[in-house]
Amino acid sequence: MRKITQNLKYLFLTIFLPMAISCQKESREQTNTAMPNVVLLLGDDHGWDETGYNGHPYLHTPVLDEMAATGLRMDRFYSASPVCSPTRGSIITGRHPNRYGTFTPGHSIRPEEISIATLMRDAGYATAHYGKWHLGPVKSASPTNPAAFGFEEYLSHDNFFEMNPPLSHNGAEPVIFEGESSEILVQEAKQFMNQALEQGEPFFVVIWYGSPHEPYSGLPEDLALYDDLPEDFGDRMVKLTSNETGSRVERLQREVLQERFAEITAMDRSIGQLREYLDEKGQRNNTLLWYFGDNGTPQEANATVPFRGQKGDIYEGGIRVPAVLEWPDRISRPMVSGVSMVSSDVLPTLCSLTGIPLPDRPIDGLDISPVFDGKMDKRPEPIAFWNARARNGGEGLEEYIDPELQKGTTPLVKLMNGIATRNFQNYRHPDIQEQDFAGARALLDYPYKLVIHGGTGEEAKRELFDLSSDPAEETNLYEQAAERAEQMEAELRSWQQSVLESLTGADY
Repeated sequence: MRKITQNLKYLFLTIFLPMAISCQKESREQTNTAMPNVVLLLGDDHGWDETGYNGHPYLHTPVLDEMAATGLRMDRFYSASPVCSPTRGSIITGRHPNRYGTFTPGHSIRPEEISIATLMRDAGYATAHYGKWHLGPVKSASPTNPAAFGFEEYLSHDNFFEMNPPLSHNGAEPVIFEGESSEILVQEAKQFMNQALEQGEPFFVVIWYGSPHEPYSGLPEDLALYDDLPEDFGDRMVKLTSNETGSRVERLQREVLQERFAEITAMDRSIGQLREYLDEKGQRNNTLLWYFGDNGTPQEANATVPFRGQKGDIYEGGIRVPAVLEWPDRISRPMVSGVSMVSSDVLPTLCSLTGIPLPDRPIDGLDISPVFDGKMDKRPEPIAFWNARARNGGEGLEEYIDPELQKGTTPLVKLMNGIATRNFQNYRHPDIQEQDFAGARALLDYPYKLVIHGGTGEEAKRELFDLSSDPAEETNLYEQAAERAEQMEAELRSWQQSVLESLTGADY
């Protein structure tokens, strides 16, 4: 009997156990293979007009152009805000940034917000963030650093950066990385993706570039591409930050654009390096690669914007941005979509694709994955925009987070009050007052777009545009279509009420 038992034990150890382990391993690999890798790329101040595929007369963006030609080109994609920090919050949460007090640059996110990185991590993804964070300090003590929002690894900056960026690794003191910043971020991200692949895990990687935000700089070979810009192009003086002093300086726009275009070209090249890496690793087909800008073209770079407004405005020039997505396993042929989409759609879309339940709180974005299959040709709900401010500029309101924890550590060229770092703030709004509904706001229910500036009474400026025939928002139809405009304003007001309820902390 003992001999039979020993023989059975031998058979189990030598035959059945390896088979079981092999089956388990194969099952895990199959599960992970079914979960696409996801890489989100975000340009800093990269406007709709600044790509070759959108018809720019001088810019070289061959990689983005190829992605637009072979993947999904999103022609009507919007940033949730006309400025950067709020848009970044919308990507992380799927919610409008006013819900948690990220009104403008320098306003942090709130620790209670649920992040797409946390959701992806809990679903089995390896998660990492690289580059500009701008939702709070990246230091280890900060309750709003990338790690607090689900990123297991991060190499990040509180704000924007140029060549030779100072970056914090997982909250440590910042260290200078020598080289072109866009390429540095991709190189570092590749190392993380290697580790994830070695461990058999799908990866969720967020790369938020410091380019092409001012002040500008570029490699000699990139600058040389734009040596011969026409004399009549950018023939005016503009104000921006000096790389030498960190203060404001006035320069000829053509020279500024040469440097800005060099940054965009370098960023484009880094995306190509990332795509080549995914090809080499056999991961290109199973990776959803999504690029867009965080707001419209800034004032010093506004030379070819075909729309009204620029960065900071809720007109098209401030919120309509370039966007391309490729995922060969799902999008096997070139597609161009005119569906209205927004940065808040990222979280619900990724949740849908990976089978993750949505957080139990108001979500402003929508799952736009049906666009990938040609099954959505019109957005079923409008998009609301609101460029508001903290009540009374925060005066009289309680700080949401200890100010010491809101102090930044990563330096940048642009000085503010003589300081080379940035601090953050967020305020408690204990109630809702009529003044809280003010600020530039809009409702986009294509083809109509309602735009309101100012307060909430008769003094407010109201405009209604038909974007299908008037993409430059030149003709105000408010009087001719007053009933439609009033209906849209009531819908916008109802949405604002929901946002302000969230702002009071009701969702937590």
